[in-house]
Amino acid sequence: MDRKTLEEKISLSEELIPVIEDAFTSLATKTVTMPEIMRIDIPEHHGEVDIKSAYIPGYDSFCVKLSSGFFDNPNKGLPSANGMMILISSETGEVQKIFADRGLLTDLRTAAAGAVAAKHVSRENSERAGILGTGAQARYQLEALLLVRPIKTVYVWGRNQQKAQEFQEEMEKKLNVSVTVGDTAEEVVRNSDIVVTTTPASEPIIQGDWLHPGLHITAMGSDAEHKQELSTSVIQQADVFTCDVLHQSRRLGELRTIDDKEIIEATIELGNVTGGQRTARQNDDQITITDLTGTGVQDTAIARYAFQTIGG
Repeated sequence: MDRKTLEEKISLSEELIPVIEDAFTSLATKTVTMPEIMRIDIPEHHGEVDIKSAYIPGYDSFCVKLSSGFFDNPNKGLPSANGMMILISSETGEVQKIFADRGLLTDLRTAAAGAVAAKHVSRENSERAGILGTGAQARYQLEALLLVRPIKTVYVWGRNQQKAQEFQEEMEKKLNVSVTVGDTAEEVVRNSDIVVTTTPASEPIIQGDWLHPGLHITAMGSDAEHKQELSTSVIQQADVFTCDVLHQSRRLGELRTIDDKEIIEATIELGNVTGGQRTARQNDDQITITDLTGTGVQDTAIARYAFQTIGG
């Protein structure tokens, strides 16, 4: 099934968020089989290819996903993300569906994961959103955020001013919110209740002295050993640090630069929050972070959702 067909049937909606929420909960409540991410780096073309999968006990199918990110593609008039998902029967191993989605389902499940993080960790009365990055995922993240929080004002920053202005125009028209292009990432962070980072940065974008009481940061971009969006001081100053999978955050995500045993031991996996075993934010003044590196359970969840929605 190609991307065009999927776009006609599947969209980012309130219905999708609990699907991804349940996927996180399964990590805390079930013995999920989820192998380490396999990644192939293509450094000479600023690209990478990841393979992710997960089997959730009791499910009659699971997904194996191949996704790529070639970050110079926008300069060539191409999207940076691409890939496909294969849905496989848990009973027979037969292929049930091949989604040649070119990254669409990954974009949707990643955005929904951001919404889950905001729903469970950010302040309920958050009205000002900051988006660092101007690509497709930046757009999806903002759209998802509006499904769970009463966002009225948006700030955006990107390294390319023209792309930031295009983001502003498109999002104001599509989502009916006020969008301001920030001159610096610092300006965006200081003015926001929730900040979502959506970049492939290899050096920290957010610094610790930019933080303020009540701020929540969802870091989406760091999913490889060479990536980092948050400085070590940001994590050190946070009151609560949550992530999708602890060992994955330590290997590929924002915890990779942290050797503070106290911070690591205090880290809360998001599935324990969605499943009700733990509480993340305790009050409106706390500074909170969610680090999302991407998991195979999210891919299995959305592939199954797409199959059930569209039909065999």
